[in-house]
Amino acid sequence: MDIHYKIDFFSDWHCGSGLSAGADVDALVIKDDCGLPFIPGKTIKGLVREAMEDLLSYKSFKGEEKEEMYSLFKKTFGFFNGERGEMIKGQAFFTNAELKDDERKAIVADKLQAFMYRRLSSTAIDADGVAKQNSLRRIEVVVPCTLEGRILDVPEGKDGNFRKLMEEALSYIKRLGQNRNRGLGRCAFSIMAITGSEKITEK
Repeated sequence: MDIHYKIDFFSDWHCGSGLSAGADVDALVIKDDCGLPFIPGKTIKGLVREAMEDLLSYKSFKGEEKEEMYSLFKKTFGFFNGERGEMIKGQAFFTNAELKDDERKAIVADKLQAFMYRRLSSTAIDADGVAKQNSLRRIEVVVPCTLEGRILDVPEGKDGNFRKLMEEALSYIKRLGQNRNRGLGRCAFSIMAITGSEKITEK
C-alpha cells in the first residue's frame, strides 16, 4: 500500500542542513533547489520507525500476530542480519515532505521564499543571571506551514493490523526537528489517502 500524508506545523520548526551563514546564523534550514524548506524522507522514516517501535513495545500482540507485526516491521524499515553481517534494506520508500505543488509554484513565481523563514536568537545564562560569553546562537526557522509526503510500498499484512499500526504511529508523532524541547516543531501528521491493490481510502 501507499500512504499519502500531511504534516501541519503549529509552531516554527528547524530541520537542519548542517550549514551556517558565517557570523550571522549558526544553523540554516535545509532547502531545495528553489530555496524552499522540506523534510528529508530519511528523517520521516526515522521518526515513524521510532514511533512504531514504541507502539510495538506496549501493544498486546501475542503469538502469530506478534510474529507477523515484527516481521512486517523489519520488512518495512530494514534490519541488521547478524548471521550475514549486513544491513537488509527495507521495502518501504519514504519521499521528502514538501509544500503542495501549487503553493511551491506560487511562492517561486512571486519570489516569496524569504517570507518562509525567520531567525531566532538564544544565549546561555549563568548562575548569576548573566549571559555567558560567546554563547549567543542564532538559528534559521521555518514559519508554520503544511507539508505533504508519501510512504510507498508498505506491506499490509493480514486483517489490516499493520496498516492500523502505521496510521497510529503517524498520529503518535507530535514534534519534529531540532530544539523540540524549546517549543519548536510542534506538529500533527494526518493521512490524506491510502491506496492499495484493492481499494483507495480517502481521509
